[in-house]
Amino acid sequence: MAKKADKAAQYAPIILQIFDKYWAEGIAEFEFHRDELVEAAGTIGVERPDNLGDLIYTFKFRRDLPMEILQKAPTGKTWMIEGAGRSRYRFRLVDAGGTTFKPRTDIAATKIPDSTPEIIAAYALGDEQALLAKVRYNRLIDIFLGLTTYSLQNHLRTQVTGMGQIEIDEIYVGLNRNGAHFVVPVQAKGGSDKLSPVQTAQDIACCKAKFPALICRPVSAQFMEDDVIALFELTVEGDKVLIVEERHYKLVPSQQIDSETKRVYASRS
Repeated sequence: MAKKADKAAQYAPIILQIFDKYWAEGIAEFEFHRDELVEAAGTIGVERPDNLGDLIYTFKFRRDLPMEILQKAPTGKTWMIEGAGRSRYRFRLVDAGGTTFKPRTDIAATKIPDSTPEIIAAYALGDEQALLAKVRYNRLIDIFLGLTTYSLQNHLRTQVTGMGQIEIDEIYVGLNRNGAHFVVPVQAKGGSDKLSPVQTAQDIACCKAKFPALICRPVSAQFMEDDVIALFELTVEGDKVLIVEERHYKLVPSQQIDSETKRVYASRS
């Protein structure tokens, strides 16, 4: 299996070749087909990627686009890649800073008694799976949103009109004290992966199509240092994904939450 550095060296010239094929001064967006990645590799003499989807995923969620592409964006703008239909993708200019978001470092983490079964913690595969499990077993979606929710499905892969195939990490359904029903798509990122408004927009579009009668409240989760979990509630205004609320949680043994900490938490309610 190729190392990450090897893949980056392989992927970058291919996506740059695609960009240069279509870009011209003044263009704000353009589309390309997945098969063109193979053609681009052959044109520049780079080995064909084993996983074409991983190439796209890399520049959506893991790495910045090559500097040669970013430098061709007007001041205050940047380029991003998004789905545009079955096996199709779109380069689009967006406001700079609007392609990823990161947890803030000035938010206090609320301590939560860790309810993760030890056997789950021992065998969770990968950061993302561990994160989803911790969020699920500790009912962090309920705590964060103030709803009663239930996990409906993990890793839902489906087609969304105008976007192509998407995958939602986990979907919850739930209700509030008034009986209103909600759908909560959750994206989870661990390691070097980045939280992306692109994925949130896809999740919202999917939920509107599949659960039109439910209120959609998208959530993103990410591990921080010291195993702190950051949760974001997001919304869409126009073509922008915005943060509604951000909170941080730290799962600890119950004996680490002393009476003074409980008093402080009680004063916040």
